[in-house]
Amino acid sequence: MRDPITDFEYPEAWVSACRSPDLLPDVRRGLAVLTASGTVLRRGFTTGTTAAAACKAAVLSLALDTVTGVGVTLPCGIAVRIPVDAYRGRASCWKDAGDYPSDVTAGLEFVATAVPSLSGGVQFVPGEGIGSFGRDTPRHRQGTPAISAPALNCIRRSIDEAVEEAGLHGTTVILTIPRGAEVAQKTLNPRVGVQAGISVLGTTGLVEPWDDHMAEGVLDRIARARAVVLTTGRLGLRYSRLLFPEREAVLVGSQLQEALRAVDGDAVICGLPGLILKFMNPDVLEGTGCATVEELSATPLWEEVARREISAFCLRYPRLRVVIVDRDGRVIGESP
Repeated sequence: MRDPITDFEYPEAWVSACRSPDLLPDVRRGLAVLTASGTVLRRGFTTGTTAAAACKAAVLSLALDTVTGVGVTLPCGIAVRIPVDAYRGRASCWKDAGDYPSDVTAGLEFVATAVPSLSGGVQFVPGEGIGSFGRDTPRHRQGTPAISAPALNCIRRSIDEAVEEAGLHGTTVILTIPRGAEVAQKTLNPRVGVQAGISVLGTTGLVEPWDDHMAEGVLDRIARARAVVLTTGRLGLRYSRLLFPEREAVLVGSQLQEALRAVDGDAVICGLPGLILKFMNPDVLEGTGCATVEELSATPLWEEVARREISAFCLRYPRLRVVIVDRDGRVIGESP
């Protein structure tokens, strides 16, 4: 049995040990993960998925009056059905965090309001509670809503589907997150320059249940692997597989320290610079004038800082190789 999200082939021993066989279909669909102990944990939905469901429901309710659930195709390609509460152009959807215990946005309400457009065309308007960038960054201009490209594509696709299904000429959809500014104070947004709300994100559309049980499964995979490359995110996972096809690529998120303890032999750390450099040196941005590692990577300081931090890290872990890539897969830093 294979996880369609990470492409990990579950060992037969894990499947045999499953404590909830009735949940294995969800594991096969990618909506849940199976751990080494046999526990099944639900993946949650990202803020982007929640936003898309609210927007689609608001548009559909213009034609159907009441809507209690909508189908959304996630950025990873999986089709899911999400509960909503919509009536005559106004919809609410509450974020389902799955079995991820530390998600501060769990249960957060997303509200979408849709009005028909007689002149045609579709307009999506990010409103209150959605953060915006307070300064220019390598990928975003000041004032741009903090909505990632995969999330925005999912939202727009969902609205377009609803417009067609409802038989409308067009619509304007306004999305708000009533408690977004409040909840954002519990996230990294204030530290990375995102103001007045949360970010609407989601590379796959799903949230991983990164709790202690999940760590157990990940660490078991690392210990069993003959040759392993550890990576911190989805893009890192993709490029790790392309750069190191002979190794098993394991997504460990922010659990690099635990993952390194489980490594038996040589290993590679490969991924985007943010989590990796902050792991190597939590104070790496000190004195650079940059708010994020991504911002640092676009400055003339990057080459010197990356070389220094990678060299110091590899002195502590001589059996590790480090490869840092940008979002286009270009290697922008590596150990000698």
